[in-house]
Amino acid sequence: MQSVYQPLDTTKTYLITGAAGFIGFYLARKLLIEGCRVIGIDNVNDYYDVRLKYARLEQLTPFDQFTFVKGDIADKVMLAAVFEEYKPNIVINLAAQAGVRYSIDNPDVYIQSNIIGFFNILEACRYHPVDHLIYASSSSVYGANTKVPFAESDFVDHPVSLYAATKKSNELMAYTYSHLYKIPATGLRFFTVYGPMGRPDMAYFSFTHKYFSGEPIRIFNNGDFAQDLYRDFTYIDDIVQGIERLLSNPLITDEGALHRVYNIGNNRPEKLMTFIETLENCLSQSLGKTVIFTKVFEPMKAGDVPATFADTRLLEKTVDFRPKTPIREGLQHFTDWYCDYYQVK
Repeated sequence: MQSVYQPLDTTKTYLITGAAGFIGFYLARKLLIEGCRVIGIDNVNDYYDVRLKYARLEQLTPFDQFTFVKGDIADKVMLAAVFEEYKPNIVINLAAQAGVRYSIDNPDVYIQSNIIGFFNILEACRYHPVDHLIYASSSSVYGANTKVPFAESDFVDHPVSLYAATKKSNELMAYTYSHLYKIPATGLRFFTVYGPMGRPDMAYFSFTHKYFSGEPIRIFNNGDFAQDLYRDFTYIDDIVQGIERLLSNPLITDEGALHRVYNIGNNRPEKLMTFIETLENCLSQSLGKTVIFTKVFEPMKAGDVPATFADTRLLEKTVDFRPKTPIREGLQHFTDWYCDYYQVK
């Protein structure tokens, strides 16, 4: 079995779906800085403010090695044409409909993007062979698992949201295609990624928005601090470094390509209330004045889980990587960016 870590190959062509998204943008920018050729696909939908998506793309377009295709991975014909024209060596599928709560009221878009879209990616890799397919899974697949930290070997057949079910389905589909067609495939179970230019629907971003709008923040733990929510927050630069280390390292055996799944998280879960207090402190530092959020406590929402906590030893063993950015440092970068981007005082 291959176990020697291989560095990034800058001679390859990298296809990133969801290139206008949070993780996709940062990964594309990092690869372009390294001198790689990057093909980006994104449908630039309005799940959240498209101006932020275009602001990300504006930072990528100056690179000569970047090509952007506006399209939806659910469009099989378009996707096949992109593979035929650009012949990517490595594919990173980050295009997906995200959000646990949004899946309760809008299930159709999850099937269209996360199931049909990912099927089209697998088919494209089948008929246009690639060196490696990396795709986004989620820590949501662990459901209401009470055994922590979450390990890749844990039982994950009880998803508590449709979003989680689609991500578990992606892992099963990737396994099947890897087995049948020898596609080297790696799934990444992301744990609450945060940072500048992040997703506005994420709690840290939403809380900051609400502060400047004069609205209270809603905390879904009934105010029960003995049963506080825990989240494994992972800074965006750490996530990108982890992905980059995996790109040239598909799992290969004498029998052919294999599928594998990794947790990619911080391995240091934070109490939600501690996280909120840290966010308040960072925003205070950015603004030069004391910030305290107005808080409203409500019951847990359907599909939410009490804790996310990543066991990251497998990823560390494979590519010698472990996230290192402290929450205070990462949130300070976010609040500094937020105040500059939105021009708030």
